[in-house]
Amino acid sequence: MSLRDRLTIVNIVLLGGLFIFFGVVAYGVVTALLYYQIDNSLENTAEQLIGQARINVSGEMNTIITPNLKLTSNILVQVWNEDGLVDFSPTLTEVKAPLDRGSIRSPLPIYRDVQFDDEAHLRVLTVPLVSEGRRVGAVQVAAYLNVVDSARRNLLSALIFTTALGIAIVAFVSQVSVRQFLSPLETITAAADQINRADDLSRRVPYDGPPEDEIGQLVNAINQTLERLEALFTSQQRFIADVSHELRTPLTVIKGNVDLMRRMREFDPEMLDSIDQEAGRLTRLVTDLLLLAKAQAGSLPLTKSAVELDTLLLEVFTEMRVLAANKLQVKLTEIDQLQVNGDRDRLKQVFLNLIANAIQYTPAGGEVFLSLSRSGDHAKLIVRDTGPGIPAEDLPYIFERFYRAEKSRTRSGVAGFGLGLSIAHWLVEQHGGKIEVSSREGKGTTFAVWLPLVK
Repeated sequence: MSLRDRLTIVNIVLLGGLFIFFGVVAYGVVTALLYYQIDNSLENTAEQLIGQARINVSGEMNTIITPNLKLTSNILVQVWNEDGLVDFSPTLTEVKAPLDRGSIRSPLPIYRDVQFDDEAHLRVLTVPLVSEGRRVGAVQVAAYLNVVDSARRNLLSALIFTTALGIAIVAFVSQVSVRQFLSPLETITAAADQINRADDLSRRVPYDGPPEDEIGQLVNAINQTLERLEALFTSQQRFIADVSHELRTPLTVIKGNVDLMRRMREFDPEMLDSIDQEAGRLTRLVTDLLLLAKAQAGSLPLTKSAVELDTLLLEVFTEMRVLAANKLQVKLTEIDQLQVNGDRDRLKQVFLNLIANAIQYTPAGGEVFLSLSRSGDHAKLIVRDTGPGIPAEDLPYIFERFYRAEKSRTRSGVAGFGLGLSIAHWLVEQHGGKIEVSSREGKGTTFAVWLPLVK
């Protein structure tokens, strides 16, 4: 059963139930009012009649329905003593049986509905007559219920008709309104089906209704999901293309050198060195990829403890001066004794990546400047080079995997993989810090890392 049919049935059941409930209440209230009026009339008549009753010296009751007793054609009266019928209304001249045989001996006043002579439906009030603690007779006052029965039948017919009509109207209106309310869902389903068949994540689900309602929020959530899926799919495609490109170059070099040595039938030291370098590049690439995969999966543990950043920076500074050799100068302009809570090996990896990048992309004769200082409650590490800089249009993307600006690819004979900055960015964020970059073409690049100090 479709959602539309289920909602329609729910509306019919709820509103139909309300129609039936109010119909039953209306029927009960009208019936009670009609019976109240009849019972009130019977009670008044019985009071007038009892007020005229007389007891003779022998203790017997004799009563006469006097002309001043106002009896309507709808009211029937019988007065009984212990011996039998004493008096009755003019319309009961040929009736000698009690109007309500079952209540004639009742010790208390009682109202009952009776079927008299299988023809007349009566409402009968039986009131016992008591004198000096002794029962001397009874008065029965009755009224015809033909009008009440007719009114109840007509009311019941009207209620059944209006309830059926109301349920029919509710069913029709519910069907139309539910179809209208759910039509955007059909549009969403059709759009999602088209996106699925066409494998086109650039499409979006159209919606012309108010964006703040539930369906508008659903459409917005679906479109945001499609946008994220498109970005992830595009990133995955770029990732696969970049990995393929990065793997192709060293594998081509290794295969070419192996084929050449096989044809020459001798080992060439230069070719072996080339193979070794390319194998090392592949090892570094796979290591970085595994590190990023673990980081994104949340399975890269960080063993945090107190780390003396000044000692760590001096250690990295010494290693990087060896790496720079005679190509350029690495200078330490400022250093403070600062302590952070972090993973020492991972922080060293961040420092090595940033400084190695600066050395790699700075031309011979250039300079790389390092500084470590306090900035509020953070430690601030600056790595500045005098290289050609990074184009402004590339700066927002340099922390993405495999991203390398076109000019930075040609700044050095040894190209990287574009993974070091991604790893550094992730590690700094995991330590509660942030990393920023500023650059001007022809003036150099500056990386700034903020890490929270130990309080």
